[in-house]
Amino acid sequence: MTTPTSAAAPSRALLRKATRHSGTRTAALCLVSTAATGAGLLLPAALGRTLDLLLARAPATGWVLCCAGLVLSLALLDGCQSVLAGTVDARTTAWLRRRLIRHVLAVGPAVTARFGAGDLVARLVGNAAQAGTAPGARAALLAAFAGPVGGVVALALIDVWLAVVFLAGAPVLAALLRAFARDTSRCETRYQQEQGRIAAALAEAVDGHRTIRAAGTADRETARILRPLPELSRAGHRMWQVQGRASAQAVAVAPLLQLGVVAVAGVLLARHRLSVGELLAASRYAVLATGVGMLVAHLAGVARARAAAGRLGEVAAEPAPAHGGRRLPPGPGRLELRGVTARRGGHTVLSGIDLVVPGGTTLAVVGRSGAGKSLLAAIAGRLTDPDDGEVLLDGVPLSELTHDDLRRAVAYAFERPVLLGGTVEEAIALGLPPLSRTHLREAARTADADDFVRRLPHGYATALADAPRSGGESQRLGLARAFARRGRLLILDDALSSLDTVTEARVTEALAGGGSSATRLLVAHRAATAARADAVAWLDGGRVRALGRHEELWGTAAYREAFTGTASTASAEEACP
Repeated sequence: MTTPTSAAAPSRALLRKATRHSGTRTAALCLVSTAATGAGLLLPAALGRTLDLLLARAPATGWVLCCAGLVLSLALLDGCQSVLAGTVDARTTAWLRRRLIRHVLAVGPAVTARFGAGDLVARLVGNAAQAGTAPGARAALLAAFAGPVGGVVALALIDVWLAVVFLAGAPVLAALLRAFARDTSRCETRYQQEQGRIAAALAEAVDGHRTIRAAGTADRETARILRPLPELSRAGHRMWQVQGRASAQAVAVAPLLQLGVVAVAGVLLARHRLSVGELLAASRYAVLATGVGMLVAHLAGVARARAAAGRLGEVAAEPAPAHGGRRLPPGPGRLELRGVTARRGGHTVLSGIDLVVPGGTTLAVVGRSGAGKSLLAAIAGRLTDPDDGEVLLDGVPLSELTHDDLRRAVAYAFERPVLLGGTVEEAIALGLPPLSRTHLREAARTADADDFVRRLPHGYATALADAPRSGGESQRLGLARAFARRGRLLILDDALSSLDTVTEARVTEALAGGGSSATRLLVAHRAATAARADAVAWLDGGRVRALGRHEELWGTAAYREAFTGTASTASAEEACP
């Protein structure tokens, strides 16, 4: 579990890498912004000099053209700055999203379990866009600071007393800006957290919309989703209050500094130490030196980006499993679990599991709900790692295998398969090199899916969005996808639960009859499925209570209760096909 403190380093690293990704454009933006600031600093001096020449009735054509050139330059630089800022923001946001999506997929189910799907999407979409503005905001902030600094230097060049008057009140202005940046960052973090809570609740409701409608609890769910809304509103109001107070305080201080500079400039004018043009320039430089509005806006932008980057850093701080460099030797797919222990939420779900599945055989894993069957299946194919112990495939620990070797060797089918791709054929071939149609059709026939796919409007070329499917048909496509991989280890995590008994019998018979030469690990909830397996591992209390044939275990009442939930008096013959 990561904390905000432990996520700070990943968030800073993310922003550094994101800035380097758009480094050339960010540097160009910084240069253009600084050039625009420089042109803005030169303009008051040029205007003052022009005014002095005009008042003296001296030739001023060159200086008038200079002023016009500076105004035109400011317009052009401002346009370039807008284009570069948009480009940098877009590139950085795209880079952050690609980087974090790859990381989330590499980490696997653990990151979704911690953050929730809705909050995770909010971070990868909204927060990534906000964090993506960080390089541009920092570049603009540098130019925004250059304006006041340049204004003070210009005042000193006109007359040192003008700079002294301004600097006397500058610490107060600096303290106000520092407090504003700190408070804004806190408010932004709180605001984004509440947005994430709402997004998480909304994702849950969308996923369970049929259940909500069937239960008639739409109003209750709406209230649950919007429950964080008052806190979100308070965080938003607090953010505006902080910004408003900082602006009001700064605006109260800035005019006093400007008035002090102009007053001293007036005295110097009366003593003939300044010209009228220099008085004009000094008044403009006093405004530039107290350019609080731009500083507040840029500081707020940087604070929002930093808060968003902090939330992204929490995701990036989740450790992804490391892969080794070993390759699988030839072998039948012998699976071995040695002392596997897994904890979830401070509770030990699996404790010291020792199992051996000989190559080419089928092991059914059964047990009551919550016994850890799906967790065992996830560990067996390294979708997640155990807290203790190790898993070996043909004598090689899974953690030492290369990523590609591991994923080629292990195929999964799930209770609720997510079908990805444009067409049915692409969904079956997901993650595989180009395969012949014969191979795909064979996998579909093994999963008893070929007949219903052929009845679709365009067969295997039917778009998934145009292929209405029942839960059982989706499950069969998921099975076909797993069979098409032809790996050494096939793990079916309750992947037969939505099939009718006839279809389930066909699929299991096809597997047992040579439909797959892989070692098979089945999470089973039906007695008939367990009866067709070569052996059954009975999980109870986080341990393997018994290992044997289904018909041998059926004589134990507690074993029968793992399927029925109540003590059964059925005979083993009644449960076996």
